[in-house]
Amino acid sequence: MTTPTIEVTNVSKSFGGVAANKLVSMSVEPGKITGLIGPNGSGKTTLFNSIVGYHPIDEGSIKFEGQEISKLRVQQIARLGMLRTFQQTRIYGKMDCVQNMLISVPHRTATFSDMFTKYPAELTEKAEHLLEFVGLYQKRKLISGDLSFGQQKLLEFAMALMNEPKVLLLDEPTAGINPTLINGLIDRLKRANEEFGITLFVIEHNMRVIMNLAEKIYCLAHGEMLAEGTPDEIKDDQRVIDAYLGAH
Repeated sequence: MTTPTIEVTNVSKSFGGVAANKLVSMSVEPGKITGLIGPNGSGKTTLFNSIVGYHPIDEGSIKFEGQEISKLRVQQIARLGMLRTFQQTRIYGKMDCVQNMLISVPHRTATFSDMFTKYPAELTEKAEHLLEFVGLYQKRKLISGDLSFGQQKLLEFAMALMNEPKVLLLDEPTAGINPTLINGLIDRLKRANEEFGITLFVIEHNMRVIMNLAEKIYCLAHGEMLAEGTPDEIKDDQRVIDAYLGAH
């Protein structure tokens, strides 16, 4: 048995007496693409936030490659190799794409004066290579705030790849993206998984996307784990169908 990359066991989290997650257990296998679905308000983002250290859990255990991380802070968890992207992009809108890429690399030993020194050529080369990988090479010198929302999401994805994460948590990567760009994004996520060996854990509202992308899918409803299985199993699961139909 291989050790799961992420292992969540009986995790609960409440905000002001309202339970966002109740005794949630799940695991993300190394090298795989795992999906997390559920109607709005089902606790998906809360679970993501707990995993990456944004807020402490009330009870349970979260392990990364076998190591307990539920008491660690965001930066400590990031250093272990786990990063996340957000529904709303977090880019530096006044900088061009290459500058965004360079500034996204954590300088663990950097001092304030280092911010003003030139980046090494191989780092710029790596940035341009990854911008090419996500399809933004032609736009590398454009100010990122002028990109479309979909292109900004691709830039944020490339910025995450700059850090060579072991696992990437993506919160609704296709939300707000022009439908014509979605297939290209799915393709690049799959390639990042295959070519770079990055484990992906994806929250996705678009069922067609997650069915195409993930090998295993978990479904949350009302903060509790409702179902888990392959895309085909989830698609035909009456509890999942009811949860989605009942939510609209």
